[in-house]
Amino acid sequence: MDDPSASSGPPSQDDAEPGDLVVASGGSPRPRLMVLAIIVVLAVLGATSIAVGARYVQGYQDSRDFTVDPAPALAVPAIEVPAAAWEDSPLDGSGVAAALDQLAEDPALGSLAGHVSDPYTRTVLWARDPAEPRTPASATKVLTAAAALLALPLDQRVSTRVIEGPGPGELILASEGDVTLGSRPAGEATYYEGAARLDDLVAQLRAAGAEASRIVVDASAFSGPAMARGWEDASISEGYITPMEPVMLDGGRIIPTEPESPRHTEPALAAGQQLAERLGLPAASVVVADAEGLTTDGRVLAEVASAPLLTRLRQLMHESDNVLAEAVGREIAIAEDEPPSFRGVARAIRAVLARNGFITEGLELEDASGLSTSNRITVALLDSVLSAAVGTVGRASGEASEIDSAAALRTVRLRPLLDLLPVAAGSGTLAERFIGDSSAGGAGWIRAKTGTLDGVSALVGYAATTNGRIVTFAFLSTESNAFEARPALDTAAARLRDIAVTDSAATPDDGGN
Repeated sequence: MDDPSASSGPPSQDDAEPGDLVVASGGSPRPRLMVLAIIVVLAVLGATSIAVGARYVQGYQDSRDFTVDPAPALAVPAIEVPAAAWEDSPLDGSGVAAALDQLAEDPALGSLAGHVSDPYTRTVLWARDPAEPRTPASATKVLTAAAALLALPLDQRVSTRVIEGPGPGELILASEGDVTLGSRPAGEATYYEGAARLDDLVAQLRAAGAEASRIVVDASAFSGPAMARGWEDASISEGYITPMEPVMLDGGRIIPTEPESPRHTEPALAAGQQLAERLGLPAASVVVADAEGLTTDGRVLAEVASAPLLTRLRQLMHESDNVLAEAVGREIAIAEDEPPSFRGVARAIRAVLARNGFITEGLELEDASGLSTSNRITVALLDSVLSAAVGTVGRASGEASEIDSAAALRTVRLRPLLDLLPVAAGSGTLAERFIGDSSAGGAGWIRAKTGTLDGVSALVGYAATTNGRIVTFAFLSTESNAFEARPALDTAAARLRDIAVTDSAATPDDGGN
C-alpha cells in the first residue's frame, strides 16, 4: 500500500509459459511462425485499441480467473502483415502537450516529471525531465510486476509445508515465501484471493496422525535484513509493512482481513504460535530458526500452495500490497539465481528489465514495493514498460513485416500487466479517484498504478483516447502534498483522452521500448 506521511494525508489502500517457442508438428522450434501468429492476434487488438471499459468496470478482470492453456502446435503458411491503421495516422500530442506544460506548472504538483507515449508508433508525445531518477513510491510495483511477468510462469505457486522434525513430536513449519497463507477457517473470507489456509495444514496433520510437542519455524527461505533501507519501524504498526520473513499469515496482519491492520513485528513466530494453538500446544513450544543446524529433510506431513502468480499480482497491484510485492520480488530473485534478499531482488529486477531491452540507467532499488524512500526510477523507464505491454510486436515496412521476435515475446509476456492496474473511479487504489470536475472524464477510461510517500505522488498507466487509441503515461510529482497532487495528476491523465490523430509523425521514442 502507499505510505504517505501525515502531511500527505491518509493512504489509499493501496509446462508452457506464455511466449515460449512453440514446436510445430514434426519438429523443431518455429519462432517465426509463433511471432507471425502473435502479430495476427495483436494486430486485431491494436486495430480496436485496448478496451479499458466503461465506468466501474472492475468486474471484468476481478471476477474471472486467468487460465494458461497449453500452446498448440503451429502449422501455418507465411503471413504478410499489412500496415496497421495507426501507421498512417499517428497521434498529434501538440494540443495536449501544451495543456500538460501548463498543468506541470501547477504548484499542487511541486516538481513534476512526466512521459507520455503512443505505444503503436513508438513515439514520445510529451516529456518533462524524462531521464531524471526520482523517488517513485508504489509506482515501483510496475517494475516488480513487469519483471515477474517476464521471468516467472503465470501459474507459479509457492508452497508451505509441515515437515517431520528429527526429535520426537517436533514439527517444522517451512515456507517458500507464501505471505498470503490465511488464518481464517474454511467458510470465512481470507484477505488474499485464493489463499491457502492454516487449517488445511492442521487437517492434513491430523489425518496423518502426527504427534506434536514442539514447533520449529524455518525462516531460512529469505536471507539478509528483514527491513529494507529507507523503511521506518513505525510503518509496521501503521499497517504498511511487516518484517520480511518467509513464513507468515495474512501478510503479517494482526487483524486478518483488515487492509490497514497493524502488522506483527515477528510474523514467522506469530504464524508458528497460531499453528501451535490449533494443535493444542502452548506458545512457548514455538521457536524460529534459520538454516544453521536445522534439519528439514524429514517426511512432509502436510503441504498447501498459494494462488497462482497472476492472481497474486492482481491483488498486489490493485491494493498496492507492499508485503506481497516484496514476496514476489524474492520469487524473481530466486529465478534469476540471486539471493532472496533486498539486494538480490534489486539486482534481479534490473537484470530482467535490461535483458528485455529496457533502459535501466538511473534505476536504484532498495525494495520491490516502493515503500523505501531511497528508490529512484525515471519516468521514461516506467512509461516504456507500459508502452511495451500495449504496443505492437512488429513494424510494417514495404511488402513484408519486419518482425522483432524479442519484442514480440516481450509484449506477449507483459500484456497481462494491463489488466492488473486499477480502473479510474472503479477499483483498487483508484476507486475514489477521478471524481472531480476536471478529471471525471477519465473515469473508466484510464487504468493506472498509484504511488504515495511523504512528498511524493505517482500515477503510471494508460488511457483510451476519445478517438479509440491508447496512450501510456508516467507522472512523478515530488516536493508535493498528496491531497493536492492526486487530483492534479488525475486531471493531467484525463487530458490525455483528448489527444487527436494527425498525419504528421512525432518524435521516435528512445525510452527503452
